[in-house]
Amino acid sequence: MTWLRSTLFWLVLIVLTPPYALLALAAAPLPRMARYRVISGWSLAVLWCLRRLCGIRCKVQGREHLPRRPAVILSKHQSAWETLAFQGIFPPQVHVLKRELLWIPFFGWGLALMSPIAIDRARGMAAMRQIARRGKRRLEQGFWVVVFPEGTRVAPGERRKYQLGGAWLAAYAGAPVVPVAHNAGLVWPRNSFLKFPGRVTVRIGPPIESAGRDAETINAMAEQWIETQQRLLDS
Repeated sequence: MTWLRSTLFWLVLIVLTPPYALLALAAAPLPRMARYRVISGWSLAVLWCLRRLCGIRCKVQGREHLPRRPAVILSKHQSAWETLAFQGIFPPQVHVLKRELLWIPFFGWGLALMSPIAIDRARGMAAMRQIARRGKRRLEQGFWVVVFPEGTRVAPGERRKYQLGGAWLAAYAGAPVVPVAHNAGLVWPRNSFLKFPGRVTVRIGPPIESAGRDAETINAMAEQWIETQQRLLDS
């Protein structure tokens, strides 16, 4: 049944994405926020398909911690699931991502219109400055900024070095950091065709104020909270 459900999901995705990409292109003249709301409908539709076809549901803990002003989200990255689900959990947002994703036909077209912060990771410090400048601009426009500090998807139970980009943005812009842990990798493993039925738990932590703190301190505080929660969620 898992194979059948996963196959049906991918078939629906193949049918759904091209026409929605055309809708996204039609929304290009709209203001950024209006354009975001139109294009994010694709993610919500995909999540609906995941619930109905693959039995993947979600439980969110800690919504009361969300600040009233735009913030930087530092989150664990285990799956493609959270890149979709966060659009229904958090206020309107942009993602820091590798620019190569924008080159994917149909999917990349819509992604490019959602005002992402696309970077060339090979540029090192120049990429960090780009995150800070563009991220501050997006925060001022009312968007939250999502950063996966490990830089890539990491399997449950594993961890990678936390990069400073998101914390540096928070310190530069004076924005709070919202740490997020989840276990989406248990139901949608990285690079996996199969989607397993189950409930994803998303745990939102208390905001970390950036005022009076440098990027290294902010990053370390977020990492400690996230990894502590991950040990509980992944077990």
